[in-house]
Amino acid sequence: MIEPGATLPTKIFYLDRELLKAYANASGDHNPIHQSEEFALSVGLPNVIAHGMLTMALVGKFISDWAGGSANVKEFSARFLKPVIVPAGEKVDLTVSATVLEVDGNRIKLDCIATSAGVKVLGMAKAVVIK
Repeated sequence: MIEPGATLPTKIFYLDRELLKAYANASGDHNPIHQSEEFALSVGLPNVIAHGMLTMALVGKFISDWAGGSANVKEFSARFLKPVIVPAGEKVDLTVSATVLEVDGNRIKLDCIATSAGVKVLGMAKAVVIK
C-alpha cells in the first residue's frame, strides 16, 4: 500500500557527451553550450551542460516507469535550478528520487528530487500519477 511519506526507489541516470550529442540530434537543439567546452566557458558556464529538457525527460522517465507508463502521469512540473555539468570523457550522475505527498484513491502526488554531483538541479518538482 502506498502512503504519504513513502519514498520511491532512487534511480541514477548517467549522462555523457555522447548522450548529449544524441539528444541534440534527436531534438534539433544544437546550442553549442551543450557540445563545445570552449563556447560554454566563453559564456560563463563551468563546462558543457546537459539540455534542460533532457534532464526533465529523464526525471519524467523515472516517474512514468514507476507509474506503469506515461498514460498514468497526469501532471509533471519542475523549475530548473542548476545545470547538469558534463565534462569531456566523464559520465555524470542524474540521481532521481521521490516522496509520496498525498494519496487520494488511485491518484498519487509526488515530490521529486533530482541532483547531479550532489547539487540539486530541479526545484519544485512535482508529479501526479494514477496507480
